[in-house]
Amino acid sequence: MTRRITVLGSTGSVGRSTLALLEAAAPGEFAVEALVAGRDAAALAEQARRHRPAIAVLAEDSALPALREALAGTGIACAAGRAAVAEAASRPADWTMAAIVGAAGLGPTLAALRRGGTLALANKEALVCAGPIVLRAAAASGATLLPVDSEHNAIFQALDSRLPAVPEKIVLTASGGPFRNASLAEMAAATPEQAVRHPVWSMGAKISVDSATMFNKGLEVIEAARLFPVAPERIEVLVHPQSAVHGMVQYADGSILAQLGSPDMRTPIAHALAWPARMHVDVPRLDLAALGRLEFFPPDPKRFPALRLVREALSAGGGAPTILNAANEVAVARFLDRRLGFLDIARVVEATLDGLGAPAAEELDAVLALDAAARVAADAAADRLAG
Repeated sequence: MTRRITVLGSTGSVGRSTLALLEAAAPGEFAVEALVAGRDAAALAEQARRHRPAIAVLAEDSALPALREALAGTGIACAAGRAAVAEAASRPADWTMAAIVGAAGLGPTLAALRRGGTLALANKEALVCAGPIVLRAAAASGATLLPVDSEHNAIFQALDSRLPAVPEKIVLTASGGPFRNASLAEMAAATPEQAVRHPVWSMGAKISVDSATMFNKGLEVIEAARLFPVAPERIEVLVHPQSAVHGMVQYADGSILAQLGSPDMRTPIAHALAWPARMHVDVPRLDLAALGRLEFFPPDPKRFPALRLVREALSAGGGAPTILNAANEVAVARFLDRRLGFLDIARVVEATLDGLGAPAAEELDAVLALDAAARVAADAAADRLAG
C-alpha cells in the first residue's frame, strides 16, 4: 500500500534528503501529503511541483503570495502562518519527518504526534525543551517515535528490543568539530567561517557552530536521556574523529554493540523511513580497511564547557534545558553576526542559566514563555559581554 508522507522542514538539509529518498523509491510506494518550510517560497514551490503534495505551507505569512504565484494552476493548495503549519502537521499521514530547526518545531511536532502514526524526529529542541510533553503526547496517541539524529538512530539500532535488561551505558560519538585540536587562544579568535567549516558533515550554519562548541553533542545527551532507558550519568560522550562509529551500547556482560556507517544523513533517515524493514540507499559504503584506524578520546572540558553546562541543566531539571537551548540559539546567532566571540557562546549560556534557574515548564505554553524569557536574558548577557 502507498504510504502517505509529510515533511516538516522540507527545504532544510534533512528535508531535502528525505525527499531524495522518496524520489528514489519504487513508484507508488510513497505519496506526499504535505510539505512545510520556513520562508523560501521558490524552493518549496519547486519541491511541490516535483512531489505533488496535497498542500504546501510556509511558516512566514509574507512569503505566501510568491508561493501562490509559483504554484498557480497546479491544483496544490497553499497556506502560510503558524496555524497553517500546525494544520499541515495534523493532516492524515502514515509517516512524518519532523525537521523544523529550533524551538519553532515544537508546535508542529506535537501536532503530528497527537495525530498518531510514525514520527521521525530530527528536531533536537522538541525533546530538549519539551521532552516530557512530547513523550506524553506520543503515549496518548499511540504514535511511534523514531530518532533520526545519526547518534540516536545508532543507539536505537544497537539496543536489543527483545531483552528487557537495561544497558549499562550508551556512548554518543562526536567528530570534535573544526576546533578539536585548537588552543583556547585560537578558539577565542575563531571566525564564523572557521566555525562552520565542519571536517566531516555538511550541515547548516547553526548546527555547524553547535558542533564546534559541542553544544550539539550536549543537546544529544539530553535527547538520549529522554529516549533511552539509561540514567544521564551513564550517557558518555567520546570524540571520534573518523565519524564511522555513530553510537554504542554496553551491556551487563561487557559486550558493546556499535552502529557504523559512512557519515551520510540519508542512512538514518532511510532507517526511520523503512523501519522495521530496510531499504536500499545509494550512499558510500564504509571501507574499514581504507579507513585504517578508529580513534576515541574524552572531550576536553576546558575547551568545551558546553557538556558541563548541559549536564548541569539536565540535573537541575524543570525548564533548565529549555533555557539552555534558547540561550545557545541567541548566542550562536550573535556569533554568526560577528557580535559575539566564539568562547562567549558558552559564557552567555551559563549566565542565562545562573540568572533564570530551573522553573517548572510542564505545558507547551509554559515552555514557550520560558523560551522567550531566556532569549531576552541571553541577549542582555551577550550585551554585557560585548560591552
